[in-house]
Amino acid sequence: MSADEIATNVRQWLEGERMEIREQKDDRSHLHLLCKYPAGKNGHMFAIVIPKGRDLLAISSMTRVDGGQQNSMQKLIDEEEDEWVTWAHDCRMQLIASGADWAIHMGHSKKKAGGPLQAFNVSEPIWFDGLTKNELMQTLRRLWMAKLGVILEIKYTFGPGTGKAGPVDDWANKQGQKRTTAAQKAEDVKEVHTDDSMSFGTGFDPS
Repeated sequence: MSADEIATNVRQWLEGERMEIREQKDDRSHLHLLCKYPAGKNGHMFAIVIPKGRDLLAISSMTRVDGGQQNSMQKLIDEEEDEWVTWAHDCRMQLIASGADWAIHMGHSKKKAGGPLQAFNVSEPIWFDGLTKNELMQTLRRLWMAKLGVILEIKYTFGPGTGKAGPVDDWANKQGQKRTTAAQKAEDVKEVHTDDSMSFGTGFDPS
């Protein structure tokens, strides 16, 4: 089955589940969709991309950490550095246990413990020979559960926040530079773009 045929199937599968999808202009991909999962007001946006020249579909979603929660993290770093190091380690282990590919963005700091967790990404590839509607939907579900686990842990430890996303130092340092999309070479892909950047690939854990 060709990439274009698979792209048609993916659209039909998502539409059949009455999911909100938005096409993205991307000359480097056969398909670049933004998809809201789960359906409803609590859903998050996922990028679904079929890069040209590859026989896979990549699903990725970024979560930005609330500014108030980042402030609470920074307070813990300043007052109980060892406790912060343990929490950050447990967060990484939770992402590993989820089975998803993942990336984190930590605040820039001269402290040994680093800065607060500012954003994190989860992603998974599905190769064409294993792509079915069930595998697509189950992958979205696994990635959502991986995100939700970290989100709930942040809220439990650092409170509900202010309702406004905090800064991401890694992205601020890239302003003015050309940014990439998931349709580029998969081994070099670092970001998928929507209104929020979504890390994917190398440089996943700046400890």
